[in-house]
Amino acid sequence: MGNTATGPGPRPGSEPGHEPGHEPGHEPGHEPAHEPGHEPEHGPEPAAGTGSGPDPGLYGPASVTWQCHGDPMMWIAGVRALYLQALHPRAVRGVVENSDFRRDAWGRLMRTADFVGTLTYGTTEAAERAGSRVRAIHRRLSATDPATGRAYPVDDPGLLLWIHCAQIDSFLHVLRRSGIALTPAQADRYVDENRVNARLVGLDPAGVPADTAQLAAYFDAVRPELAAGPDALAVDDFLRGPPVHPLLVPGRNLLWRPLAGLAYGSLPGWAHQLYGRPAPAPRSVTRRLRLTGRVLRSIPAGLRWKLPPGHILKAMRRMGPASRPSPYTLRTSAAILDRPGRA
Repeated sequence: MGNTATGPGPRPGSEPGHEPGHEPGHEPGHEPAHEPGHEPEHGPEPAAGTGSGPDPGLYGPASVTWQCHGDPMMWIAGVRALYLQALHPRAVRGVVENSDFRRDAWGRLMRTADFVGTLTYGTTEAAERAGSRVRAIHRRLSATDPATGRAYPVDDPGLLLWIHCAQIDSFLHVLRRSGIALTPAQADRYVDENRVNARLVGLDPAGVPADTAQLAAYFDAVRPELAAGPDALAVDDFLRGPPVHPLLVPGRNLLWRPLAGLAYGSLPGWAHQLYGRPAPAPRSVTRRLRLTGRVLRSIPAGLRWKLPPGHILKAMRRMGPASRPSPYTLRTSAAILDRPGRA
């Protein structure tokens, strides 16, 4: 289907070009687990309709997902996911035909962030309700196959699986490559945990990759279907320069373009080949990801989390201060998680 990768390239989820002694997941943390002055103002709130304490939701503070999804690099990971998802011609055609992403870019980005935040930090009821709403919308939509001209439903399981895997791979890849210290067992656990949100969008979790090896195998299998057609190139052009008010163009060029460029650079080599646009050397991208991670994580988490939609602060009010997410707290449980049979 159109152009395919011309070379092996690194797999999604791999970390190409790392210098010896600087692999992702082995750099000292730069954000303390607790920052004075940013604790929630209210104590734990009991979950509605229960008498057994607050509802942790579908993940809960003991999960890798809960600890990692509050990291500011998730925004760059989200842009990487958009670049990757656009390389499936039918998946991106469904977006182009059924959304107004060019005129409502920021609204779409915020709605996606709200969905991920609700699934991660919301109550069980809120997460299930969000998933039901998304499934209902998708059931009503169809698109035209750019290769055959035939109509197809946008909730086709193969397309939903592609969107899910591209998203989870991007989240995990950027977090680890920017310095988050996840062990291999914790990375596998992250992939497995997120089969929950695959179920919420309409997939059978049994057919969704459950660890990093299965995720890599999925990308190996799907690559012949990928191509950078007109829709993908339109997404690439849009992400490099999303429309803003004329007075905000200098700020977009100063702030957005470097971050979007970093997201593009973090794609696997075969994706750069499909887009036909070069990227910096992998080692340079890794260094920039680590530096960007340090800078963004230096902003107090309590300040970052006050930005809409505020799911993390709501979850901390519900669950208590001990639920504060920080990927660096995962180090204390790494030895336990890595024991045989515990991954």
